[in-house]
Amino acid sequence: MSITRRKLIAGAPLVAGALRLANAAPARPKLAAICTTYFKYSHAQHIVDRFLEGYGWNGAHHKPEMDLVSIYVDQFPTVEFSKDRAARFPSMKMYPSIAEALTLGGSKLAVDGVILVGEHGKYQRNEKGQTQYPRYEFFKKIVEVYKSSGRAVPLFNDKHLSWNWDWAKEMYDTSREMKFAFMAGSSLPVTWRTPSLEMPLGSRIKEAVCVAYGGVDSYDYHALETLQCMVERRKGGETGVKWLQAYRGDAFWKALEDGVWPRDLMESALCRSHTLTPSREGFNNTFPTSADMRRIVTRPVAYRYEHNDGLMCTMLLMNGLVRDFNFAARLDGRKDPFSTQMYLPMPDGRTTLANFFSPLVNNFEKMFLTGKPTYPVERTLLTTGLTAAGVESIFRKETRVETPHLDVHYQATKESTFWRT
Repeated sequence: MSITRRKLIAGAPLVAGALRLANAAPARPKLAAICTTYFKYSHAQHIVDRFLEGYGWNGAHHKPEMDLVSIYVDQFPTVEFSKDRAARFPSMKMYPSIAEALTLGGSKLAVDGVILVGEHGKYQRNEKGQTQYPRYEFFKKIVEVYKSSGRAVPLFNDKHLSWNWDWAKEMYDTSREMKFAFMAGSSLPVTWRTPSLEMPLGSRIKEAVCVAYGGVDSYDYHALETLQCMVERRKGGETGVKWLQAYRGDAFWKALEDGVWPRDLMESALCRSHTLTPSREGFNNTFPTSADMRRIVTRPVAYRYEHNDGLMCTMLLMNGLVRDFNFAARLDGRKDPFSTQMYLPMPDGRTTLANFFSPLVNNFEKMFLTGKPTYPVERTLLTTGLTAAGVESIFRKETRVETPHLDVHYQATKESTFWRT
């Protein structure tokens, strides 16, 4: 059949329309943020502000290729940022419930990704000293919307999954059953390192130590992440953890004297610290002796644990001696310890944003664009369980806790994800 000139002209608008659709830029993903609270220096501010304002990345100002269009905030302190941000960025609307933030006030899921920031705020502490942040409760409400809408979108959860292991495992299992991309964790695995080192994939690691600071059920998680993001790269991958024992106060010092953990690795990690407290005045050797450490350190805590493949790890919180996160390990075929520091430059008064949140945001930003996590959520599942086990051991008067439930197996990514620029 021949095509007449009239038919060709009549069809031209349809062809042109099809070409415009084919050449149109893909729709920008829409994100919802679900937060406990949103004030200066809170995790919500460090994360949400980067999606609204952009952030420095690779020597330039980077604006994420997506739009944060809705936010739910659970608690409002006297001085908080959410109302200010909603006024300054009218494209982001505040909603009174998690469901409405995900549906944009409608009846079905209307966003392409969800950011869950369940850190900070005034929440109850239980008898073990755990702050009961409602990450699990928020996650359940998010999943309810997924289920009622018949679809699920990628989800990022800030820090560990829950203070309750059973709930954390349920969160992980749910993400697998519903087949949505799920990432979690903090900045420690992805921030700068000094020196800029990666554990070689397939290394034979005999022992590993992290010397850090902070409190139980908070910074212990960060120190455990520091360990895990390095040791997960060993030959055979991660195999899970069979037991953990905590030491604190006098029990900590006795364990140090008895050689429960390797002194040389502890000292190698301390040598990476930028904040090591001098043991005395003057120009003499200021590296602390055991007696110096006893005088300087307040509320010391150690978690000693064994992986299912025999790898031994020790996390040390030594408040007063250091204010950073330092790693050291003994590797087969290497004479000297393998050591580095996870560098966390804090806000200095000239900025309200901590730079180490940039690589964290950049990593899960990629997940929202590709639908694929940049590193395994199993790392966070395991460190969540280790944090809970450490708290449990302390609660049981520092007895050894068997952890058959931490039978978490996974392989690290071949590509490194920490910040090199």
